[in-house]
Amino acid sequence: VQLVESGGGLVQAGGSLRLSCTASGSIINVVTMGWYRQAPGKQRELVARIFFSDGRTDSADSVEGRFTISRDNAQKTVNLQMNSLKPEDTAVYYCAATLTPRSADWAVNYWGQGTQVTVSP
Repeated sequence: VQLVESGGGLVQAGGSLRLSCTASGSIINVVTMGWYRQAPGKQRELVARIFFSDGRTDSADSVEGRFTISRDNAQKTVNLQMNSLKPEDTAVYYCAATLTPRSADWAVNYWGQGTQVTVSP
């Protein structure tokens, strides 16, 4: 199983970026997919995640009203639309998934390699 991320980059404050992540491999079921971020000197934190069964979402208070997470069940893809970006959103963003691979009888957590998001003042 692999998580392949795309998107990220450099943007000015107030701008927008879109992150995408696709899970590939022998997968039986996706429970959740989402995004975490880690800024220099800080702990990794949840940005937003979505439950594939019913579309329910969790997100950090700091991104409410600015970031929107969505999913494509058939493509096993999660998207994060980030609007009104602020310098404090600068971090490495990691895709995360909880899913059941064919090689296991239970759900396993997977991480992407991370993608840099930099917001200039």
